[in-house]
Amino acid sequence: MKRISAPRRTASLSAQLVDSLRSHIEAGGWPVGTRIPSEQVLMEELGVGRSTLREAVGALVHLGLLEPRAGDGTYVCSSSELQSVMVRRASSVERDKVLELRTVLEEYASGAAALRRSEGQLRQLRELLADADEACAGEDRSAATNVDALFHRAVVRASGNDLLIEVYDYLGTALTSSLGGLSWDADHAQEHARLHRRLVDAIETRDDGDARDAAAAIVQLTRDHETTTPHTAEEQ
Repeated sequence: MKRISAPRRTASLSAQLVDSLRSHIEAGGWPVGTRIPSEQVLMEELGVGRSTLREAVGALVHLGLLEPRAGDGTYVCSSSELQSVMVRRASSVERDKVLELRTVLEEYASGAAALRRSEGQLRQLRELLADADEACAGEDRSAATNVDALFHRAVVRASGNDLLIEVYDYLGTALTSSLGGLSWDADHAQEHARLHRRLVDAIETRDDGDARDAAAAIVQLTRDHETTTPHTAEEQ
């Protein structure tokens, strides 16, 4: 198990401990969904007092990286405070605004991917298309949503824009979290799949204009379907 870097002994010990724990989480030392070690274990490992540790953990809870669960310890709920903020922000606004943001990011990324993609990235997109078809054929809606998220992340990575990739990685969880409740009937699912194939075809032929149009059409299809599909109480 990767060890956490102990803080330097200065007056702002708790602040340094926050930075140390945050870096440990961001590096994957404590994966999202796992329970962090007990107070006693951390106190012994880091050589800090209980009050210092509790102050640092409380700060990380406030930042949205940790979540205390009564009687069950403290769990990692996000690997980045920016991701945590974006998930909360996306869940607090209308879905249409989230879809507008998705259009901006994915339309540009798709055009750039058509111009910059590698053969390996193109193969990955084809494989994800096949995975999406298989997932949509089943009844597990969450599986289809997860594959779709992987597909769009792969398109963004093929853009070759490191900053865009980093921003989208933070926003991706927020987008998936906000849009995951949308259900598809047979006609919309068929059109959704057709537009994804069109997008990959455009990326393959390096047609950046059609790639941008296909990406915008995918989001527009979701927006149109959103306005005509009532949500269940579970999806609200």
